[in-house]
Amino acid sequence: MKTTLSLLLSLLLFACTKSSDPLPTPTTPYFPPITGSIWETVSPASLNWNAAGLQDLKSYLQQKGTKAFIILVNGRIVVEEYMNGHSSSASWAWNSAGKTLVTATIGIAQQQGFMNIQTKVSQYLGNNWTSAPIGKENLINSRHLLTMSSGLNDASELVTPTNLSYLADAGTRWSYHNVFQKLMDVVTTSTGQEFKSYFASQLRNKIGMEGEWNYGLIFKIYQSNARSMARFGLLALNQGNWNGEAIVNANYFNESTTTSQPLNPSYGYLWWLNGKSSAMLPGSQVLFPGPLVPNAPADTYMALGKDDQKIYVVPSKKMVVIRMGEAADQSFSLALSSFDNTLWGKINAILP
Repeated sequence: MKTTLSLLLSLLLFACTKSSDPLPTPTTPYFPPITGSIWETVSPASLNWNAAGLQDLKSYLQQKGTKAFIILVNGRIVVEEYMNGHSSSASWAWNSAGKTLVTATIGIAQQQGFMNIQTKVSQYLGNNWTSAPIGKENLINSRHLLTMSSGLNDASELVTPTNLSYLADAGTRWSYHNVFQKLMDVVTTSTGQEFKSYFASQLRNKIGMEGEWNYGLIFKIYQSNARSMARFGLLALNQGNWNGEAIVNANYFNESTTTSQPLNPSYGYLWWLNGKSSAMLPGSQVLFPGPLVPNAPADTYMALGKDDQKIYVVPSKKMVVIRMGEAADQSFSLALSSFDNTLWGKINAILP
């Protein structure tokens, strides 16, 4: 009898213990499966978001030519909208927001021992990959290309040796430039694999992204659906870690999203950084005071592309925001536009 009673008490205790185990909540980090369309969602109401503000945000996005818009919190989808003829399966060009994919791929190649960002580029590409004097060319390493501080002429977007002429010693001049594309060649020569293939096997496929690189005469642009962009944003939120696997070394990733040189405090390794004291913008040598996006949290780092392609990563809010679409701001912009600050004003209006 005592034995039976003890057994019953043990079973009851076990049952109570199991029932009191913590259940997944919106604050628990989440990663969607690598394959399939399953992706956990959280309702805005459960996070106490402002419903009226959310409707205003959606109307604004619609008016501004947005095709896709996603907000993740701790990896879960809180907002996902497709508009202006777009769909969840439709592909869209990232434009310069795709530069950060190159950053991540360089980090992977370095951690696998194929290359080092402190090594001169000519060690991988050979001499005369620019038209600069050899002594000046040999000053340029991959880190200079990651930080936009190669000192090469930025007058032409066409990346050829003739156009890559000397303006200043590497590290002494910041200039937004297509020369970052030479990093893709560094990956190809150092790994022995074509960049597209290496990127796909070491990054894209490991986090369940879709999409492809399209190489044109001037631009090399990544194109995918919005959820693939959100997957990369989620990897960035977790400092290169995907569900326990370090896809990109955390130390390197942290370097990528930290001021990389003294010339433009708001620039990392092809990532834009908010909350800094000043910023230099594409096509200008003027250092403007204040943060890039005053309405956005100070710790936000951003992948920004022409025509307002956006990945905003906000560690303090465990948030990723994705925007794809037509140019929202009619003034020509390679990266930042007035849309960024207005958008963040409307996002702030929905948060508790």
